[in-house]
Amino acid sequence: MAMRVATFASSQSLLQAAMRIQVKQAEATEQQASGQVSGDYGGLGSKAGSVVSLQASITRSKAYEEAGNTASSRVETMYNAVGSILDDLSSLKATLASSTISSDTLQATAQSTLESVVSLMNTQLDGRYLFAGSAIDTEPVDIDSIEGSTATSQDELDYYQGNDQQTSVRVSSSRSISYGVTANDDSFRQALWAISTIANGSTDSTSVTNAIDLLASSISSMANVQTKLSLASSDLKSAVSSQEDYQTNTADVISNLSEVDITTVAANMSNYEAQLEAAYAAIGKIANLSLASYLS
Repeated sequence: MAMRVATFASSQSLLQAAMRIQVKQAEATEQQASGQVSGDYGGLGSKAGSVVSLQASITRSKAYEEAGNTASSRVETMYNAVGSILDDLSSLKATLASSTISSDTLQATAQSTLESVVSLMNTQLDGRYLFAGSAIDTEPVDIDSIEGSTATSQDELDYYQGNDQQTSVRVSSSRSISYGVTANDDSFRQALWAISTIANGSTDSTSVTNAIDLLASSISSMANVQTKLSLASSDLKSAVSSQEDYQTNTADVISNLSEVDITTVAANMSNYEAQLEAAYAAIGKIANLSLASYLS
């Protein structure tokens, strides 16, 4: 039956209302499937700017976290290297204190210790020399400058090839943490001087006694270096933890802004379905109206 002019306007109005409800129903279906208010920022309305800003801040936070973790790995490697150096120094000190070991054995032991300690001071991580300051591509200790050296004091021992710039890492927009130690540190220089004295052939009792005293002092100072590295490690781990907490909390805020309440969506969908059924039922009734039924 053709639509009568008298009923056309009412039918069109109901049809447009039904189409609007269908659009809302489709949006609700997508929200139910994705759990998101909208598939793009445009659907978030006034919340879009806040969500974009918060997501960008999480990206920055992850960069700070990664930098902190990288620095933490370096500090841990340095701490372990210093620990191994301390073991070498303590072992050599005990050997020097023994009165039953020959001069040749003392010299050979010192040479072996020198090679081990220098190797540890030249420790690398991911292609980066850790004890060279900011000169990360430069091997900090040149063993050739120590072996056979004619230096008369530890200050004259010319072995260090790095620089004295302490490394640091930015762990937030407002904070940087300095960390590390160079192979030019007094405790390292003192140890190398004590070892090289014996390795280069000075094995008389006076030289041995002096070397033992120097090693004892170096061991004490190097233990303090290890403590500083431990404190730096603690600071870095705390900074990383703060960034992780920030990311979790910010993600929750983004979730509250962009995610939907599934229960509410389900209730809306049920409501939209009821509205559509009522609209189409009304359209059907209007389409079947005749002038006679209207007048009766």
